[in-house]
Amino acid sequence: MFKEFKTFIMRGNVLDLAVGIVIGAAFGLIVTSFVNDILMPPIGLLLGRVDFANLFVNLTPDKYKGPSLADAKTAGAAVIAYGKFINNVINFLIVAFVIFVVVKQANRFKKPAPVAEVTTKECPFCLKEIPLKAKKCAYCTSAV
Repeated sequence: MFKEFKTFIMRGNVLDLAVGIVIGAAFGLIVTSFVNDILMPPIGLLLGRVDFANLFVNLTPDKYKGPSLADAKTAGAAVIAYGKFINNVINFLIVAFVIFVVVKQANRFKKPAPVAEVTTKECPFCLKEIPLKAKKCAYCTSAV
């Protein structure tokens, strides 16, 4: 059983998948940091000093009335944190765009499948496959 497991793990596809998942997780952290720490602060500044991470709707104003999402959650207020949702949507769009670009570039380097040389043609009378250089069809004996 251990030998079968070792064979399974050592397959190329399983190792490629594991490497892809690890790199993808690391890339996700980089994109999250890029969005939260580099992209969103200037956008928030352009929109009037808005901190997207703190945008929320307080569903229980009797429990909390302040401007901070963290304080609202600490106070036990029910909130809809739509600012974090906006950040996550932007994260997703960036990751999807980068994956699109990577796949598009990888496809450029793939060799096209070799085109098989045509060696047969179809008889116009009986529609059977015959050699390309044939003068008569072997099936219906018609001149082609």
